[in-house]
Formats: sequence, structure tokens, C-alpha cells
Amino acid sequence: MFSSSVNYNMRMRRTYFLGFSFLIWILIIYITVKRHTLVVTDTTEEVDKGLKKLENGILEQFKINKNFISTLHSIIEAKKQDVSKENEVSTKREFKGTVIPVVVIACNRVSVNRCLDQLIQYRPNPDQFPIIVSQDCNHAETTEVIERYGSQVLLIKQPDQSEIDIPPKEKKFKGYFKIARHYGWALNQTFFNFNFDVAIIVEDDLNVAPDFFEYFSGTYPLLLKDPSLWCISAWNDNGKVGLINQDRPDLLYRSDFFPGLGWMLTKSLWVELCNKWPRAYWDDWIRSPEQRKDRACIRPEVSRTRTFGKIGVSNGLFFEKHLKYIKLNEVFVPFTKMNLSYLMKDIYDSEFVRTVYQSAVVSYQELKDNAITYDGSVRIIYHTRDVYKRTAKLLGLMDDFKSGVPRTGYKGIVTFNYKGRTVYLTPSLNWKGYDPTWS
Repeated sequence: MFSSSVNYNMRMRRTYFLGFSFLIWILIIYITVKRHTLVVTDTTEEVDKGLKKLENGILEQFKINKNFISTLHSIIEAKKQDVSKENEVSTKREFKGTVIPVVVIACNRVSVNRCLDQLIQYRPNPDQFPIIVSQDCNHAETTEVIERYGSQVLLIKQPDQSEIDIPPKEKKFKGYFKIARHYGWALNQTFFNFNFDVAIIVEDDLNVAPDFFEYFSGTYPLLLKDPSLWCISAWNDNGKVGLINQDRPDLLYRSDFFPGLGWMLTKSLWVELCNKWPRAYWDDWIRSPEQRKDRACIRPEVSRTRTFGKIGVSNGLFFEKHLKYIKLNEVFVPFTKMNLSYLMKDIYDSEFVRTVYQSAVVSYQELKDNAITYDGSVRIIYHTRDVYKRTAKLLGLMDDFKSGVPRTGYKGIVTFNYKGRTVYLTPSLNWKGYDPTWS
């Protein structure tokens, strides 16, 4: 459209030039004839009439040329206005729905380009999903990498680089204090400065799945409609090959455990949390009963993010043992075209509990030896913290708790896949709730 408009203007200018040249040519003839009449001695009536006729013809042609040039000028100006309007319309946002920014938390990883490349590659509409890179640390090399993306991302920098007053016993955990400060600032910018209603938070060391944006677009309405939900997460803490059903990337679950690692929250939640945001260890803090308030997150069967950051504040604590084995989804699932209402608490809870506790009880050994002679889901019971941890370790699950909640747990139940079968690691049917002393 822009190219054709330029070509049209060039043709109009060429026509304008030819018309003007023709006018100059007529004027030259006119002047030449007038000069010639000054030296002509023949003053006969026929010559006077001829000159008068020629002069009238020249004046008439001048009037025609003037009108022609005026018309050309009007056409060119009108076309300029049309092109200007077309350009104005094309630069306006065509997206009419909710804008969901992706906030990339960055510091000193020059490999942030891996994360940004995939976000840009997979996002369906830059107007719907603007990318905000919030950088801490003042690391020049990382800043240079981010700035190469130009207008594809918005770079904002955490300005407070002052030293943080840290208790002597926690000096070695200084990084966690800086991360909490950065997160708080970035979320304030996102929700209070830019005034977005919702955001997806992504760390700078995450790969994302091809349906990353589709996943959040499809689940976002759940976050709005169900007050018992407070986040959507792209991460399955137990999402290793061998513990998931790779044939069912469409499966989603409710979880009492806050997973992080690619998650969505609303402005209303941030308004609730911002004034009491912790100085450090924000992810453990947000998992506490005082903050969670019995709310749940949505998490997938197959993760939509995967970390490649072995080196970081946690010093690869879980990377070699666990994180590097997480399976990243590769199959696009059209979540926005699916009915996800089954994840609403009023529908999900009764069906989930019924399915779990109707499953046959088996031992770990029976499961391991494939000694189960019937199809269908099964469950393994735990009664104590130690039994849970021992069984989880044998199965290859993460065995830790945060405020008494096991990773991926919902109502104390951890759902996973084992040799093609759905397995539930469950408390007894008379379970009374999480015990915060379990850790």
C-alpha cells in the first residue's frame, strides 16, 4: 500500500513537470513573436489581425495550462491526504481485546536473547503481547543484547543499584534480596506506571513452547471468573519424561502449589501483595498460607517453559538433578477453542476427588514391578511426611514441601504418570489440610 502510493505521487509529479515545461515553451514562443513584431515594418491590417489572433491563442492556452496545473495540484494534495490517512489507520492497533504484556526479568545473562527470540517468534500479535524487558544489575553487555531488538521490545531499567542492608547471617543470600527488590519494582511499573490489568512474568533463562501464548490466552478467562484461582503457570514441577503423558499436552490441572517459572497474575492480586512485598525469598513468601489464602493455580501436564540457566542465584541447586529433565511441550494445543470450564473449582473439585478416591490402592512395589493386572488409574497412600518423601523419591518426584504443600499438590494429592498409567499419591480420605511444619 505504501509503495503504490509513492509510485502514484511520482507519476503525478512527472505530469506536473511536463505541464509546466509546456507552459514555458509557449511563453518562449510568445516572447519571440513579440520581439519579431518590433522589427517588422509591414503594418498591414492582415499582419495585425494575425498577431492579435496568435496572442489570443497564447492567452487561451495559458489559461488552459493554468487550470490543468491547478487540477493536478488538487489531485496530488488529495492523494497525499489519502496516503496519510491510510498510514494513520495502519499504525493504529487492530487488536481489540485485553493486552497481556510479557515481562522478562533480566540481569546479567547475555543469553537472554534465547528467551527473547522465542517470545518474538511465537507471539501471534505484538499489540496483544508487548514484551517488556526489566533489567537489573546495570550489566552493559546484557543491555547491548536487549537493545539490538529495537522496537520489538521495551527495555526498562531498575534504577536502585544501592547496596541492601542484609543481616550478617544472610550475606551469602544477597542475590535473593536483589531479586525481590527487582520483582517488586518491575511489577509496580507494569501495573501502576503502564497500567496493565494482567501480565505474564518470565525469567531471562526460560525457553517457551510454541503454544505458550495460546496457553495463557485460553486460561486467562479462568483467572477472571474464578476467585479461587490466583495464578496461571506454564510449569509442571514434576514434568519430566517418564512422569507425564506426552500424548496429552492438552491436560491441565489445579494446583495448591505456586509453581512460578512463567506465570500470569492480575493487577488486583498485585494491589493485594505490593504493600507487604518481602525483602527476599519472594517465591517462598508467596507460598505461605497468609498469602495463598487457599487459592490455587492452573498448571499443565506438559510444561510450556523450560529453564536453560544452570548458573544463577540458586547455583544450579536443582538444575542437574531435576530441572534439565523437564520436558518442553512441542505440540500446539488450541486452548482458546477448548472448553476449559472443567477447571472451575465448583466443577473440578467434586469430579477430581471422586476420580482419585475411586482408583484402586496399590503399593509402590506393585507399580514398579508392573504387577497390576487391570487398566485405569491407581493411587498410593501416604500418612506421614517421611512416607511421602520416601515414596516421592522412589518415584522420581520432587519430594520437598513449601508451607506443607507438595509440589503440584492439590488437596494433598500429587498427580503424575508412570509407565503409561495415571497415578495419584494421596493422603487418606479424611485428610484435614496441609501441615505447614512439613518441609
